[in-house]
Amino acid sequence: MTIRAILADDERLMREQLRARLAEVWPDLEIVAEAKNGLEAVELTKEHKPDLCLLDIRMPGLTGVEAAKQIAQLDLGEDVRLPEIVFITAYDQYAVEAFEQGVADYVLKPAERERLQLTADRIKKRLAARDSDEGAEGGPAAQPIQQLLHRLSSQLNPGQAPRYLEWIQATVGQEIRMIPVAEVLFFISDEKYTRVQTEQVEALIRKPIKELVDELDPHLFWQIHRSTLVNVKAISGISRDFRGRQLVGVKGLTEKLEVSRSYTHLFKGM
Repeated sequence: MTIRAILADDERLMREQLRARLAEVWPDLEIVAEAKNGLEAVELTKEHKPDLCLLDIRMPGLTGVEAAKQIAQLDLGEDVRLPEIVFITAYDQYAVEAFEQGVADYVLKPAERERLQLTADRIKKRLAARDSDEGAEGGPAAQPIQQLLHRLSSQLNPGQAPRYLEWIQATVGQEIRMIPVAEVLFFISDEKYTRVQTEQVEALIRKPIKELVDELDPHLFWQIHRSTLVNVKAISGISRDFRGRQLVGVKGLTEKLEVSRSYTHLFKGM
């Protein structure tokens, strides 16, 4: 199977070197486009729908981590999975621990042949596991990509501790209420509004899911669909419908939430 990739680095010589090294260790990898910054990487991902994005950590416009956050929010189509992410970095003091979780991979500059071979082998296995719906080996990939990206952001900016929403101002009928985030069971969006569901009330806000992802604690709220965030503590179980789609049960409700293919890895082994 040919794996298609996008390569993003603001230094042309680094792109050329990485492309040449990849050709040595991974001859069947097809680099379909190259980006000079994070914004280009996001746009090229929309256009080409690659299997893999190789992103330099330090880029103008958007950093590699910021670009990865936006890529994780893309709607590439019903049957198109989000790409795997590999970060390219000259610094290992903040990278190694987080990347070894297995959600993403990393390559240190200058890219060594042996390390690229290891990355190639890991990505091939992960893509094969996704296609067979068996999950990544070892289990680390069962953590949401948002958790890794938030963690990396804090490591890149150690003086900026993340502050997450504690209250949501939402409309309930004709009233405006302040709802504690901890009481929210899930958020689900349509084209205009986002529904805020608690055990007692159903409320509406205008904030889209792609903004909420960055404002909510990723350890408490998992994204399971481009339009849905669920409170981990509210999950009662996982089932499948007649089409084989995963459905999340929510405590106290009969409603079930669909898990899109890009997020099925969250529930491997359940």
